[in-house]
Formats: sequence, C-alpha cells, structure tokens
Amino acid sequence: MRIAVTYDPQTGEIFQHFGRTQYFKVYDIEDDQIVDSSVQSTNGLGHGALVTILSNLEADALICGGIGPGAQNALNASGIHLFGGCAGLADQAMNDYLEGHLNYQAEIKCDHHDHHHEGGCEGHCHH
Repeated sequence: MRIAVTYDPQTGEIFQHFGRTQYFKVYDIEDDQIVDSSVQSTNGLGHGALVTILSNLEADALICGGIGPGAQNALNASGIHLFGGCAGLADQAMNDYLEGHLNYQAEIKCDHHDHHHEGGCEGHCHH
C-alpha cells in the first residue's frame, strides 16, 4: 500500500491547501509498517493535475488538510481514499494511521473560492 501526504518540507507538517501542494511525502506500507518513504515534487502543477500525479505515484490513499469538492471527486474517481482535515507532522499522522487512530474529517468541505463557508479548513490529527 502507498499513502501520500501533502507535505511542507520546511516544517515536516501536512500542507493545508491541497490545490497548492508543492510536495507529497509518499510512504510505502507493508504489514502495517513503513518500509520506505520519499518526498516527491509536484513540479509546480496544481489543482486537477495533482490527482494525476497521485495516480502516477500509484497512491492508494491521501492524507491532507483542506481540500475542495472538485479534488475530492477526482480522487474518488481515481480510487484514491481520502483522509482530509488533518494537521500536524506528516510522520506522526502516518503513525496514527497505522495505529488505527488517525483523526480526520470524513465529510471535509473546503472551497477557497467560496468565502461564505463557516469555520476554518483546519482539522487536527490528535497525537
């Protein structure tokens, strides 16, 4: 299994705006253990192209912060499982996922083009 996390290499944290993601940290999982990880650049591409990049990376799932409905639909169409609304360190989120207690928002709604949404787009992965 391969899981991608939107990634900020300067802080090691989950990048919060999917459409502007510049890096994914990609984890290869076998027997509920991380066997490899790497940081992959999006080469300056954004929004819809990011789902294609994830497909090309053969990602089975994505852990991210805020994500809009168009990207959610594209992920769903590509068969990539979404864990949105997460924040904090990417490595900690992966450990939480493997231990079965990643806190994510199943019904995350975040559209930065609509300024009338209530609340923030920030979710929290509890450690």
